[in-house]
Amino acid sequence: MSKRLTFRNFQGGATLVVACLLVATSSGATSVPESKAPGSGGLVIELVATEANVLEAVKAVAADPILRGTYIYDKEQTLTGAMPADSSADFEPWTEPGHVFYKVLRGAVAPRHFKDSNDMGTITVRYVIQGEGARTRLRIDAVFAQQGRPHAHASDGTVETSEFGEIQDRLGKIQWTERHTAEILAAQQEEAMKGTLLREKQGERTRLDNASSSVRTLEQRVISLRHDVELRTKDDGTELKSAPFHSSAKLRSLPAGTEVLILVITPYWYGVETKDAQRGWLRRDQVVPLP
Repeated sequence: MSKRLTFRNFQGGATLVVACLLVATSSGATSVPESKAPGSGGLVIELVATEANVLEAVKAVAADPILRGTYIYDKEQTLTGAMPADSSADFEPWTEPGHVFYKVLRGAVAPRHFKDSNDMGTITVRYVIQGEGARTRLRIDAVFAQQGRPHAHASDGTVETSEFGEIQDRLGKIQWTERHTAEILAAQQEEAMKGTLLREKQGERTRLDNASSSVRTLEQRVISLRHDVELRTKDDGTELKSAPFHSSAKLRSLPAGTEVLILVITPYWYGVETKDAQRGWLRRDQVVPLP
């Protein structure tokens, strides 16, 4: 029977929901063929992470010279010298969808945590990444192939879980950096938007001020024009004539201070209109500007 474990990791503020399948007789995951790695303890993990982020983390670990979860001598429990590889004769070619990476360490003598390992040989770790939308499936398999022996020995699961622990740490840092960068960009965009809104508001205020200034200017101009075209009579009994001649008929007499609007200007006469809309002519010396 296979074992399914669920882990939660809070590294770097990220939550990774992990389903680990330790394969004895695998169901729901592809096991390593018995001719290559009998009894493989392959680790299958479903991560709440993008395929791109998992790829970045796995590539870094696959290129790392440290091989975690095993060692050769009791006094030296960190195994180094591993090299990345494009393929391995200790695994059947991967024919399913996904990205595949290998890490190989040659010349290992009876490495720990491999079944029946009592001679010199090669340790190979295979990583398979399969994107599934918002989740990514990661499979890790580790085997030890003794020199001159046709079969590879599977890890007891320690190498896979140890390598995954490093991948998980790197993935957490990648996700934290991605979120932090997104937060910075969002803050920058918010500040830029605030700046844009502020500039727009300042522009509107400037336009409003300019419009208000234009209105005031027009009002002043109207007052000035009105002052130029409005007059008042100087004396009582000022005669409003029907035409600009001394001999023309008198329309009415205007009291002193009567305001009139200039309609026509001649050298000696103004054609005017009174406030009650009566039109006529006044001599220019009969009127004065408004105060």
